[in-house]
Order: sequence, then structure tokens, then C-alpha cells
Amino acid sequence: MLLEHASPWLMAGILYLGSGIGLLIYRLITKAPAVALKRHEMGWLAGAVIAGGMMGPLLLMTGLSGMAATDASLLLNAEGVLTAVLAWFVFKENFDRRIALGMVAIVAGAVVLSWPAQTGTASLWPTLAVLGACLSWAIDNNLTRKVSIADASFIAMMKGLGAGATNLLLALATGAVWPSPGVVALGTVIGFLSYGTSLVLFVIALRYLGTARTGAYFSIAPFFGAVLAIAFLGE
Repeated sequence: MLLEHASPWLMAGILYLGSGIGLLIYRLITKAPAVALKRHEMGWLAGAVIAGGMMGPLLLMTGLSGMAATDASLLLNAEGVLTAVLAWFVFKENFDRRIALGMVAIVAGAVVLSWPAQTGTASLWPTLAVLGACLSWAIDNNLTRKVSIADASFIAMMKGLGAGATNLLLALATGAVWPSPGVVALGTVIGFLSYGTSLVLFVIALRYLGTARTGAYFSIAPFFGAVLAIAFLGE
């Protein structure tokens, strides 16, 4: 809906900046203590911001501009699988056979439901863009796990501010047109509620459950997105 009024890149910046600003206000109101990351942790966080805060939203917004939100929501199940695969085979978390089988079943169903009826190159680009976003967020999730012991609201705030500011500057530098104040305000609020708060909860889950298991539970989220797209967008 918001993509009707702003470019994908610009909207990604507004959403992430909204999450960062909202969490900054929250931390100021609650007088949250300052957080000092170690030098190697700053590298993990920077990588997470680049992968999940810049590449992920850009690819998702690009995909959404060419496919239905219900289809994109179902394809987002791939994020959980890719998160677990990276956690198991790259970051060496313990392998869980039951989680693996469950995620395979979920993703297989999502792919069948969301695969485009026309399989030409043009119709596949939005699908590949959404899958690319899933891979970016899978990398983000595993890198964030490295710093999840720190204050979750601080991590989410830094990711939101860094990714939001960068995406906005790049979008405006490439000719994106600034939308109306109402669209900016709505995008900022949605960014805080959907990106900010969910990311805080996700970081907490990473801390206690591990990356693979958290990704598995997260795989149910796209189905809520599909239901909401049908209910509110009439898809």
C-alpha cells in the first residue's frame, strides 16, 4: 500500500528509520543504561545492518512492487530455513532433525502456493528478489546472534537508525521523490511497530533459543502476513 506513494528504496529507509527513532524515544523515556559493545561485536553488528538493514528491505520492496503481498508473505518462509542452514553449517549450531523436517514442509507448501502462474523471466524476478531478501535477513540473524547478549532495544535501535539513514540517503541521491508528510508519518509508525518491536523480541529469542530454533518459530510469521493481506488489502 505504501509503495504506491514512494520508491521501494525510500520506503525501506522510512520504515527502518521509524523503528530506530521509536526505540530511541523508548530508551530515553525508560532511561535505559548505555551499552558499550566490544570491538569485534561492532563488526558483527555492522555486518547485520548492511545485510538485514540495507539489502534485505531493498530486495523485499523491489519484490513487493511486482507481486502480490500474499505471495511475498508466503515466500518469506525461506528466511527461517536459510537462517537455520547458515546456523547449522556455517556458524556450527547443533543440528535439530525435527526442526529441519518441519521447516522443509512449511517452505514446500509456501512455494507451491506462491509460485507464479506464468513462469517467464519477468514474473520470476520479484520472486528472486524476495528470496534474496530472505537470504540477507538470514545472514543478519546469524550475525545478530553474536551480539544478542547485549540490550535488545539497543541492538534494534542501532540497526534501525543505521539502516534507515543509509537507505534514505541513497534513495534520495538516486532521484527518489519524497512522499507526502502523511505517508512519511504512517511509514514511521509502521516501522516502529512492525520492525522495531518485532526485532527487539527476535533478538531476545536469539539469546535464549539460538538462531536455528528462533528461525523455525519465525517461519509462521509469513502466514499471518498473508491473512492480513487478504483481510485488509482484499487480495
